[in-house]
Amino acid sequence: MLVMTIESSCDETSVALIKDGRQILANAVASQIPIHRRYGGVVPELASRNHIRDIHQVLNEALDDAGLTLDAVEGFGVTCGPGLVGSLLVGIETARALAFALNKPVVGLNHLEGHLTAVLLEGDTVKNPEFPYLGLIVSGGHTDLYIVRGLGNYELLGRTRDDAAGEAFDKVARMLGQPYPGGVAIDRLAKDGRPDAIEFPRPMWTRKNFDFSFSGLKTAVAQHIDAHGIPEGQQLNDLCASFQEAVVDVLLFKALNACEAHKLKRLVLSGGVACNSRLRQRAQEACQAEGLELFVAPPSLCTDNAAMLGPIAEHYLQLEGDSEFVGHTIRAQSSMPLGHSERTPARTHR
Repeated sequence: MLVMTIESSCDETSVALIKDGRQILANAVASQIPIHRRYGGVVPELASRNHIRDIHQVLNEALDDAGLTLDAVEGFGVTCGPGLVGSLLVGIETARALAFALNKPVVGLNHLEGHLTAVLLEGDTVKNPEFPYLGLIVSGGHTDLYIVRGLGNYELLGRTRDDAAGEAFDKVARMLGQPYPGGVAIDRLAKDGRPDAIEFPRPMWTRKNFDFSFSGLKTAVAQHIDAHGIPEGQQLNDLCASFQEAVVDVLLFKALNACEAHKLKRLVLSGGVACNSRLRQRAQEACQAEGLELFVAPPSLCTDNAAMLGPIAEHYLQLEGDSEFVGHTIRAQSSMPLGHSERTPARTHR
């Protein structure tokens, strides 16, 4: 089945063409980072306006990259949550209009489900895990642990109680006068720093659950800056490395404990923070020491993109088979339970 997937949940406009839920034929992405950088973070109104500006160009780029026309598309999948409602609406209305015009089915998809299953896509640098596995989503909006038993079959083990890890990276970077996105800046500076230079707290380190909290760590960094001023040179590198190490320690501590508690042998890292070089390095070392298999998609599939929706789009479209859809209306949702999808029927022209 050839599926077109559309992602517009935050500040990336992306359209992909996926064959049989695994093979990426095209994955076009337009990023808004230069637009939002001047504000230090994503401005929702600007994000939605730029999705409107970019969507047709990105769609045509994906078709050109794949060497296909819209007539070849057999179904559509589009992110309908969680995310910025104004941004989501651009992708949703585009997908619904195309499905109506071509008399094809369309399914609304959960953005988080896409992150968790991006490692199922085929590629030269992608190693695909077997089910079940532990999925750690680490992004600007989410830090969650799930058991993934199959497509559409997930169990939530823990999530952040306040700031997501990516949000903490961005906020600390802003305190230090670094540009958005903060995670990239801190990763770069930390490479020349000492991770043990400053002893920052490891939030919820002793709690016997799999939840996260990063607001206290963020406050500790703010207090350090208040006491010593904004660092420069090597001191800046050391602070970034020490903060980053605290985040990585907590993420891996919780993930490895969850694997042990639930007898899981495979760990999947996903979300934009999974691009962090220190997290990838430490995760590889820890999994090797614990006898676990580690799976991390290429960076282009960790940040927001439409290709990551391919496996779940194919899955939910195939579930419907040749039967008529039950008439759900796809709605933009700022929050959305994982595993929830929405279908809308293609109109039959008579």
